[in-house]
Amino acid sequence: MHQNTSRAAGFRGSLEGWSRAGIEYVELNDTALDGFLENDTLTGASNLLNDLGLTPVCAAAALPDLWIPGPARETSLEAWRMRCDQFANLGLEKIYSPAVTNRPVTLEDYAATPEAIREVAEISSEYDLTCMIEFLRTSTHLATLPTALTMIRAADHPNIRPMIDFFHFWSGLSKFDDLNMLEPGELAHCHFQDLLDAPRELTDNSYRVIPGDGIAPLIAIIRMLAEKEYNGRSQSNCSDKNLLTAIPLK
Repeated sequence: MHQNTSRAAGFRGSLEGWSRAGIEYVELNDTALDGFLENDTLTGASNLLNDLGLTPVCAAAALPDLWIPGPARETSLEAWRMRCDQFANLGLEKIYSPAVTNRPVTLEDYAATPEAIREVAEISSEYDLTCMIEFLRTSTHLATLPTALTMIRAADHPNIRPMIDFFHFWSGLSKFDDLNMLEPGELAHCHFQDLLDAPRELTDNSYRVIPGDGIAPLIAIIRMLAEKEYNGRSQSNCSDKNLLTAIPLK
């Protein structure tokens, strides 16, 4: 379960609710953790996870221009190192940042992106964390699976992997056939949800719905990911409803 799904409940409230619902595997959120740390410690967060029988499998750190040179990047790199330290201390093995870039991007920016990715991946490796890029449908930089894969492969670093969010994949500019670009075993993580039937121009996070309630071809996507040897757990992420399941693809 992704903490964005139950973010209104806060760090402790979301974890306690999921535990009562039988959830075992969770994805942590940086801002939710910050709220918890205002009155507690990392040790307290770790104890809470253990007491509730929850296993954190991944964590999100949303940082602007992390994957591209730019004015916000130095601050984001410092924050990335801090997040890596925090989440490694909580026992995680994977961390990702969405491609939060909204400014105009040039071909020169893309040429410089692989080196920026390598720098982030190298920092993560110091903490024994696999890092991942989440492409965003609204990003002016990495908005599609093909572009994210191209930049990741150009970076050529063993510690950087792709992930996929079904919402950003199906509501954005990616195509179903783009999944064929994945190499067997390459995908490290995915977010599993559905979306409402609406013009893509109007679609935003409020259009996320529980899997099966929308128009995304979930079964076809899952089958393709299974063919690509993804056998991890997809983290539920639905901003307007509580989806209290983590659904394995196999």
